[in-house]
Amino acid sequence: MSYLNSEKKYVFQTYKRYQILFVKGKGKYLWDDKGKKYLDFLSGISVCSTGHCNPKVVEAIQKQSGKLIHVSNLFYIKPQIELAKMLSNISFGGKVFFSNSGAEANECAIKLARKWGDGRYEIISFNNSFHGRTIATLSATGQKKFSKGFEPLLSGFKFADLNDISSVERLINNKTCAVIVEPIQGEGGVCLATKEFLTDLKRICKKNNILLIFDEIQCGLGRTGKIFAYKNYGIEPDIITLAKSLGGGLPIAATIAKKGIAEILSYGSHGSTFGGNPVCCAAALEVLKIVNNKKVLKNVEITGKYFLDKLNILQEKYNFIKEVRGLGFIIGIELNIDGKEIVKRCLQRGLIINCTQDKVLRFLPPLIINKKDVDAAISILEDSFIE
Repeated sequence: MSYLNSEKKYVFQTYKRYQILFVKGKGKYLWDDKGKKYLDFLSGISVCSTGHCNPKVVEAIQKQSGKLIHVSNLFYIKPQIELAKMLSNISFGGKVFFSNSGAEANECAIKLARKWGDGRYEIISFNNSFHGRTIATLSATGQKKFSKGFEPLLSGFKFADLNDISSVERLINNKTCAVIVEPIQGEGGVCLATKEFLTDLKRICKKNNILLIFDEIQCGLGRTGKIFAYKNYGIEPDIITLAKSLGGGLPIAATIAKKGIAEILSYGSHGSTFGGNPVCCAAALEVLKIVNNKKVLKNVEITGKYFLDKLNILQEKYNFIKEVRGLGFIIGIELNIDGKEIVKRCLQRGLIINCTQDKVLRFLPPLIINKKDVDAAISILEDSFIE
């Protein structure tokens, strides 16, 4: 029986998969079971930011898994404490709760905000946002297509429009405890919040004693050319959520909250069996050492701008390209046509990208790509346009 048939027989059919079976990854490349090589400009949807099977990450995993894989959070875990210290030091000096996925990191932020609110429970989110697939995070997600069929959702969430501060102000009342926002809406089609908007958002949150939560699950940890996306805006959130690229491919997430807020969750008020697992934390420590590096972040900034410039040249040539937008290595091309066929053509030519919102081609390459890789991707992309 083929893998295709086995998958259909034994696995929930919740993913519409491309008919490719990858068996090997190294750096910026993947190979399928037929030996075909692919340039990966998706990196597992913003996960493998240090490249596939990064030797330093692999070594950290092997070393830790040979000593201790799991003990539970009833005991102290050395790599977890070391990782929390590093995240605190490179962010705003807060405390960290570890979990396994972005949705769980946001669940923690939601629970923390509501408990901190002390009777205030409403959270303002944004239309076109995506915060996860649990019931609570679906409730916070401003795209009904994800929550269809799972109603009733959790009450207490209201939705404003990104970059429209008046739409936020209209929703604030004496029940509001927090605002949750993605600095760059990834699943929403790579939509960027403006500096002016986030500055105003910080101001009105402070004025009304409301927590500001940044969901940096897709856009954080070096992807914008800064270690955290919020550092591009010159403001600090009260809570930040991370996942995806944190573990270099292993499942780990983090919720970082400022001191004085983090303490609201006390003994027994939250937990995670596998959160802060020794092996995942060991991998994450190496990932942070790699990406929190001036040379790596500068490469993202310079090569990201080069990539955007090349895509803008394509926009001038092809009238079906509506807009090019992005920052660093999170980039989207909005089309006037369906993008799925172009994704398939790119795959056939050995380039991995994806399409979100039906018409937005999304690029999330590993942070190690260079201008030569961009040129190769642009060549394949243009060939796929004119097929």
